[in-house]
Amino acid sequence: MPDNDPDDPEANDTLTTDTEVMSTPTDADEAALEPQLEPELATELEADLAADTDPEADAESDSAEAEADGEPGDYEEEFIPPAERPGDWYVVHTYAGYENKVKANLDTRIRSMNMEDKIFEVVIPIEDVIEFKGGKKQVVQKRIFPGYLMVRMYVDDDSWYVVRNTPGVTGFVGSGAKPVPLATREVEKILQVKPVERLKPRLEFEVGESVRVVTGPFANFTGTISDINVDQSKLKVLVNIFGRETPVELSFEQVAKL
Repeated sequence: MPDNDPDDPEANDTLTTDTEVMSTPTDADEAALEPQLEPELATELEADLAADTDPEADAESDSAEAEADGEPGDYEEEFIPPAERPGDWYVVHTYAGYENKVKANLDTRIRSMNMEDKIFEVVIPIEDVIEFKGGKKQVVQKRIFPGYLMVRMYVDDDSWYVVRNTPGVTGFVGSGAKPVPLATREVEKILQVKPVERLKPRLEFEVGESVRVVTGPFANFTGTISDINVDQSKLKVLVNIFGRETPVELSFEQVAKL
């Protein structure tokens, strides 16, 4: 049994951030949420993550998934909402930019240390957003909370040790020495599934920015954005027509950055 004890404040150097930190950050705030590594530490962490990976376990997992995908099941598995699944959801802090690697290594550790009955699911919170680039509309995935993972588990000394000592994990998010699970409403808000039709546009434009019209009667004209209507996904662009600046209303898809 490891010496680390989630009830011992000195043994647990977890983050003491209150769970309300999980409120969605703005794009301007994301940089502040991301703990950055010095180049030497980044190299060391990369080595730790690589050393902690079990290639054989990954290969077995990939093979099992391939077999599952290749053979249809006898029945369709019933979907259970995240908040109603066994265990509690906890937020784990990692170094930003290493979320995928930390998740892969934690998944491997769960299998190799036979913790499947205590640690059930590791999720990188993401959301689909509509993005407009080069006048084209596309759906992209964006991390909701850079530098964080969500883990569904039962916490005891053993499960806490497996998660806390995974390379790249800096601690559990909570208001004290012991990990604090997320409330049901928080889990539902973060992990809810959103239909594409109701996705929010991800703005790449700013008022005062110069853009080029790519479609419509004003194609190839350039102008300056004077107003942005996020709800209707439209812009007002001041276009120079016959020597006069004329406001023209355009959709996000009709303009591109210069």
